[in-house]
Amino acid sequence: MITDRLLSHTDQETVRQAVAVLERHSQKRGLARLLPFLGPAFVASVAYIDPGNFATNIQGGAKFGYLLLWVILAANLMAMLIQFLSSKLGIVTGANLPEVIRQEWPRPLVWFYWIQAEVIAMATDLAEFLGATLALNLLFGIPLFWGAVLTGIAAFGILALQRYGFRPLEAAIAVFVGVIALAYVVQLFLSKPGLEFVQGLIPRFQGGESLYLAVGILGATVMPHVIYLHSDLTKSRVPAADLRLKRRLLRFNLLDVVIAMSIAGLINMSMLAAAAATFHATGKSDIADLTTAYQTLTPLLGPLAAVAFGVALLASGISSSTVGTMSGQVIMQSFVGFQIPLWLRRLITMLPAFVVILLGLNPTNVLVLSQVVLSFGIPFALIPLLLFTANRRIMGELANSKLVTYTGWVIATLIIGLNLYLLYQTLLGG
Repeated sequence: MITDRLLSHTDQETVRQAVAVLERHSQKRGLARLLPFLGPAFVASVAYIDPGNFATNIQGGAKFGYLLLWVILAANLMAMLIQFLSSKLGIVTGANLPEVIRQEWPRPLVWFYWIQAEVIAMATDLAEFLGATLALNLLFGIPLFWGAVLTGIAAFGILALQRYGFRPLEAAIAVFVGVIALAYVVQLFLSKPGLEFVQGLIPRFQGGESLYLAVGILGATVMPHVIYLHSDLTKSRVPAADLRLKRRLLRFNLLDVVIAMSIAGLINMSMLAAAAATFHATGKSDIADLTTAYQTLTPLLGPLAAVAFGVALLASGISSSTVGTMSGQVIMQSFVGFQIPLWLRRLITMLPAFVVILLGLNPTNVLVLSQVVLSFGIPFALIPLLLFTANRRIMGELANSKLVTYTGWVIATLIIGLNLYLLYQTLLGG
């Protein structure tokens, strides 16, 4: 698995500091105490600010202004709980979600789970890879084919950091998240959203189209591939042998999730707010794709805004594509015990993007299609996660409380129902 490797000196120091904090031997205070535990949730959070989120948030802000800000807030709170439960499963059981499925369920069902998870991971990776490729085309005029080559090289470079341990990779992903956040600080400064954005935090709709778009935002709350991955990132990162230490580790892990997912949520809200202040406020509510959004920013806000948008999209695509490849490796190795070199998996997952480019398909349309495919995988990740984390035989005294279990099933039912509605509307409802 991703975490099954010899620890580098940096990793050893991180683990040493974390254990000292857990055992209350550390003299550090405040943020210094928390730092050794930060990382896994930042890797997972990249999936929530991928190119698919760019498209949805920009479309929502352009068409309806600040109206749907509350939807992003609600979706982010749901995602926090789901990602925490994934990381909790890894910490308590010492196994990732696919491994627990493999241990608990019959082999034919496990093989089915592996196949659907592979399809979901590849569809997700396709969208993220195309997002980075499109960003290179917008920023530098690089043809899509060569942009795909450069994106692949960049992803290879980031994945290569794993040979130096988990900490350098976590740091690299955190830098990408920081770049995206900084780019949207620039966007907000240039677009100058008004105080009316506060009204967007009040739950309401304006007709059926806004409801449909809200369903799209909520329906995309769960990213199945990072549910599988997050549990792998935490399963052996910091050793906690007994119940007392595991309880303390879970508290620090919760802070990791809350901080990382809050940053991702604020970035998503900034995307929508910037689109509302830029496009909706000037009557340009028909922004249908990322290319149009980029091209429209320059005449409205100047070239800096367009560059900031392009840089954010590039950072999003490269980092989320890297995380997608890591997820795919965990899925294959954990469900069925197959293992291939990570560079080979990256090469294989690049092929669909090259096919799309060579066929001349519209990248934005492919992004939409990939989100439809992703919807099929959501129940298969959510249902076992909730079943296992509530099972006292598996989790012992750290099994979910009734409140957490009920809340989780309400969220799961809502998200699965919304995705079924989206699938119906997309495939049959036009």
